[in-house]
Amino acid sequence: MKATTSSRLITFRERDRHLMSAPHIDAGLKAELAELIRDLAVVHGEVTLSSGQKADYYIDVRRATLHAKASRLIGRLLRDATADWDYEAVGGLTLGADPVATAIMHADGRDIHAFVVRKEAKKHGMQRRIEGPDIVGKKVLVVEDTTTTGNSPLTAVAALREAGAEVVGVATVVDRATGADQVIAAEGLPYRYLLGLDDLDLG
Repeated sequence: MKATTSSRLITFRERDRHLMSAPHIDAGLKAELAELIRDLAVVHGEVTLSSGQKADYYIDVRRATLHAKASRLIGRLLRDATADWDYEAVGGLTLGADPVATAIMHADGRDIHAFVVRKEAKKHGMQRRIEGPDIVGKKVLVVEDTTTTGNSPLTAVAALREAGAEVVGVATVVDRATGADQVIAAEGLPYRYLLGLDDLDLG
């Protein structure tokens, strides 16, 4: 396996230390996940991101979050990376957050429920925007597969707060180092991620 991670076990860049000290995670599992994402999800060539920004590569993290082995690693590592946060349910804005949330839910450990935040409320049936167990008065974690501007997780944060949940933080699988950390911090929320661009040989 190609070595791509530091021997120090950290889940955030040194410049992000002010956000919050994160628990240690297994460096071997992190390196294994990084290799899988490089192989499965990194696509080279000019693309337009959902934020409207241009990039010469695209990280299609759903190719990893929907992959059996990678999903198990994501669930385990995100549980470890947020082990000091008190929450009982996890989810985010559909579609990217959905497999991340279920990976955490199914990982070994205490019971953590999952929910889905729709982009807008359904026009029929129960007309719910947040699907899953009741989150009113509950502490919840917002997740995303890859974070660029921070707008997607913050859309979920706003919907959850409006619904009566207490959001304890935001966590993502891959951070693109384009300012999402600052945007999320401005909302008073801690932010953590598993992999940065350097971990994927894209830095």
